[in-house]
Amino acid sequence: MTIHKLNSAAVSDRGTVLTKALLSASTRLGLTGARLAEVIGVSGPTVSRMAKGAWVLEDGSKPFELAALFLRLFRSLDAITGGDEAVARAWLVADNRALGMAPVQAIRNVEGLVRVTQYLDARRAPL
Repeated sequence: MTIHKLNSAAVSDRGTVLTKALLSASTRLGLTGARLAEVIGVSGPTVSRMAKGAWVLEDGSKPFELAALFLRLFRSLDAITGGDEAVARAWLVADNRALGMAPVQAIRNVEGLVRVTQYLDARRAPL
């Protein structure tokens, strides 16, 4: 078995790509920087640095993993709404009986982020 080490440029590239995708998705869903910070477990100033290109997610870190999960949520919601940002934003802030709260409230912690993502995945690809 051959083990390939990722060079620091490849790791940095993954972080850069994920950071840009995260910022784009959060903007399309109308999340504030403060809410995004809650979702991925970083400070508000860190999100500001991300937006300025002065900070990227570190591959393998918890914020990186949470950002990847948030992007999975976004992709599922985007597919369900046919790319309609207004509908996606409205769904995110509306009370949801299945979740017991508005999804935007649920995603403030890891358990809620996982639950909302699983909910959307199930709605996206019913058996």
